[in-house]
Amino acid sequence: MRQTKRLQDLHSDALREFDAVVSAQKSERQQALQDRRFYSIAGAMWEGALGVQFENKPKVEVNKIHLAVIRIINEYRNNRITVDFISKDGSDNKDLADTCDMLYRADEQDSVAEEAYDNAFEEAVGGGYGAWRLSTQYEDEADEDNEKQRISIKPIFDADSCVFFDLDAKRQDKSDARRCWVLTGMTPEAFKEEWGKDPASIERVIEEQEFDWYTPDTVYVAEFYEVEHVGQQIDTWQNPVTEESRKVTEDEYEADESLRETLEATGWQLIKTRKIKRKRVHKYIMDGQEILEDCGYIAGTEIPVVPVYGKRWFVDGVERFMGHVRLAKDAQRLKNMQLSKLAEIAARSSVEKPMLFPEQVAGLEHLWAEDNVMNYPYLPINPIRDDAGSIVTAGPVAYTKPPTVGPAMAALLQITEQDMADILGNQQMGEKMEPNQSGKAIELIQTRLDMQAFIYMSNMAKAVKRSGEIWLSMAKDVFVEKGRKLKGITRQGAVESVELMTPTIKDGKAIDENDFSRADFDVAVDVGPSSESKRSATVKALTNIAMISSDEETKQVLLAAAIFNMEGEGLADLREFYRRRLVSMGVIEPTEEDQKRMAEAQQGAQPDPNVVYLEAEAAKSKAQAQEAASRTMLNVEKSAETRAKTLGLLQSVDAQAVAEEFSVMQQGMQPEMGAQQEPAPAIAEMEAMNEAEQVQPPAAPAV
Repeated sequence: MRQTKRLQDLHSDALREFDAVVSAQKSERQQALQDRRFYSIAGAMWEGALGVQFENKPKVEVNKIHLAVIRIINEYRNNRITVDFISKDGSDNKDLADTCDMLYRADEQDSVAEEAYDNAFEEAVGGGYGAWRLSTQYEDEADEDNEKQRISIKPIFDADSCVFFDLDAKRQDKSDARRCWVLTGMTPEAFKEEWGKDPASIERVIEEQEFDWYTPDTVYVAEFYEVEHVGQQIDTWQNPVTEESRKVTEDEYEADESLRETLEATGWQLIKTRKIKRKRVHKYIMDGQEILEDCGYIAGTEIPVVPVYGKRWFVDGVERFMGHVRLAKDAQRLKNMQLSKLAEIAARSSVEKPMLFPEQVAGLEHLWAEDNVMNYPYLPINPIRDDAGSIVTAGPVAYTKPPTVGPAMAALLQITEQDMADILGNQQMGEKMEPNQSGKAIELIQTRLDMQAFIYMSNMAKAVKRSGEIWLSMAKDVFVEKGRKLKGITRQGAVESVELMTPTIKDGKAIDENDFSRADFDVAVDVGPSSESKRSATVKALTNIAMISSDEETKQVLLAAAIFNMEGEGLADLREFYRRRLVSMGVIEPTEEDQKRMAEAQQGAQPDPNVVYLEAEAAKSKAQAQEAASRTMLNVEKSAETRAKTLGLLQSVDAQAVAEEFSVMQQGMQPEMGAQQEPAPAIAEMEAMNEAEQVQPPAAPAV
């Protein structure tokens, strides 16, 4: 009973605030809807009082606004905007950021997000307001046991009539919104079948008359999102061995009842407990009478609805917006009126016709009627006679005059044409380029045209950035299964497998790779030139630089990069070849697949003859150096052996014999100076040994 009372109070509060939002924005929403009808639906240009005035007259439509809107839409489709996740604190977490990029692209591809983007952008350019939503869905809807989910991006059609945020949300991306309503219409029969009750009626929203949640033809049901700040306890655990810390929330304890016991059993210690307020989004389904369903908390912390604006500002405290159509509507109506008047004039006969009395063509009517076909040389008439029989009138009484276009209308046509060109951006300038114009002149013209559409591209970039933020907040709650494999798409469009929370060692610490609990990223987007695709602009720039470069290696890199960025049918294999070439040249960082392929190629590659020759010469020099060192060691050993023998000989000589020899030597020195005497045998042997010790070893050859 308490839950029912809470939902009743919530419904009353939500309905009251919804009426306030609708009342404040009713006029803007009506104009946005009229603008989209004006340029996109045949006959809508004559809706309202103007159509009543021209009820029985030609109503010509020369829809120049449609062409201007389509051109801006084509500019966007030629330059898709996507997100890029970057670290908030500048830390090196590039691998996880690249994983987020790949998974986001895969979710875009699987959910056909281009349809959502294109629809929202077209509604924003036409009426000024568009939107899309993000939601989770099961990976395999047919498998009851598979609880794994992916994130999908879906379109919201007629966003100006069905998407409303609370009036306190002032930011363009509505990241500060507290509440959001998304209306959906269904037939009364479908409503009864789904909800099992008759709908009630409340005030209508968009049309001039009262808006009813229930009409004889349509029943409106709203998805109601409300932001809540829920109190939650966070425990901080630390591993005393690795000093690694981990934060665990109450939701994680509920998801894994044995988590606390596991942490304690593996030695983790609870070091801190903190109470915080966590932002959550509660979803309900409501109609004009009650809350139909309480859907609980959704994945992520953000309202999963992304608004897109054409042009936006606040005036008198009210959010106002418009697209590319509104300011050109009056000029388009005036042009249609003028052309319709010209068409009416042209439909009248341009030939002067005679005005006759009936008696003058009595009996000759068939000749006058057949003249346009038979082209008679003349047409007879009967003379008019008086009572006396005399001819009174012999020719036509007067002639009709063909309609003429006044000088005021001719001048007004020219003025109207110029006014439309000024409002819509004078796009004819870009379509009338002469073949002999210089490239610089063409580039300046195209740049001027691009600036007219840049505001829409910039606002779309803000919306895509917000979409990336919502996706990341949802991914933290969805991608939590350890070892789960997901499809990812690289920047080059290649499909890769991504495994979540893979154990790995980084900087000496054991971590889980691709753990989205560590995915604390900012979202960046890039808006390039609108005149042509970014790849085409890149090819042009690289080619121009290659033409003026004098370094052959630089030319090869630039030309390879230009071919790699070329677009065209049948170029996929050629682009992949040059991508691998750029990888081998060190220009592009190799992927894991590239590294594996290069390692295999190195193992099976034939050795380069030049490398083999250099390695042989190096080995030869090394061998020569080792041989020289061996000879040196041998000489040293021989010297040591000779010294040892000398010492042994000296020890064996009798000291007395040495004294006697020394005495003889002294006696022999007294004879004549010129006499030569032989040295004693012991002394001669000692001198020979000393000379042998003084022999120097040969020098080792230079290596």
